[in-house]
Amino acid sequence: MTTTSTAAATYREPLWSQGRRYRQLDDTENRLLEKCLGSGGDRPALDIGCGDGSLARRLAGLGYRTTGIDCSPSAIALAAAQDAGLGHEPAWRCMDFTTDDLRALPEPAYAVVTCRLVYRWIDDKAAFLDRVRRLLAPGGAFWVVTEISGRRPAADPLQGLGITPAQAEILTAGWTAVWTADLDVLRCYTLRP
Repeated sequence: MTTTSTAAATYREPLWSQGRRYRQLDDTENRLLEKCLGSGGDRPALDIGCGDGSLARRLAGLGYRTTGIDCSPSAIALAAAQDAGLGHEPAWRCMDFTTDDLRALPEPAYAVVTCRLVYRWIDDKAAFLDRVRRLLAPGGAFWVVTEISGRRPAADPLQGLGITPAQAEILTAGWTAVWTADLDVLRCYTLRP
């Protein structure tokens, strides 16, 4: 049985249940995703913090056998409700990647692990990255999209929302290949062990 981290669920669940939605994938990000990750070829993919499931569904559309996880039951319900019944929809799991037993996941290793608009909120980034590395299959890729601090106008109340240079260094350290692309306030990372 999986559990949900109390702190994460306490914060996120009311947002999702009250209709909060986050930045949707756009054409530029979709093109980068396809360029960096390529065709899935029925290999497994894991989307951490899947929210409404848009990235997980995009991975499934690229041919990945995708699992989307989120600590919010309302987010998982929303994601599942949008499935079209085509047979290649992602599997949905309510779990907290940072605290739950990773053996509860359907695959022991993943060709792709994604984390979109979530990394900034992780408290222990080094422990989180260690868990990601343990799940990546040889030759796999970790796709991260996160906001970079200081990219919003100074008057914007969300100006400091993104990750700092020190947090970006934690994210990129120890990978054999690091590729980045900037999208306005966001940065996309493709990291390979």
